[in-house]
Amino acid sequence: MSELIKAVEAPVNPNIPALRPGDAVSVHVKIKEGNRERIQEFKGTVLFIRKSGNDQSFTVRRVASNGIGVERTFLTRSPRLEKVVVDRHNIVRRARMYFLRGRTGKSARLKQKF
Repeated sequence: MSELIKAVEAPVNPNIPALRPGDAVSVHVKIKEGNRERIQEFKGTVLFIRKSGNDQSFTVRRVASNGIGVERTFLTRSPRLEKVVVDRHNIVRRARMYFLRGRTGKSARLKQKF
């Protein structure tokens, strides 16, 4: 049975480093517009990581214009992810950073891990 599961699984994307909740990352995603393809960057904080084999995903949150929060979930094994760059590691004591949704300004900042 495990051989069947391994045959169906998507290959691991080598351009994605080990991520942790609280990391400030920039995700480069391939976007298709008509017949053209371009790369769009999405910068933000990793809220949580869902680890479950082929369905592995992580959610990134950023604050757009006028203080509106935007969250986007990415599949870790997706071929649409060009690369993920970890800008900085932050000190967090939670596995899921849901409390950041209700915070703005200075209270939404996280301390940097050295």
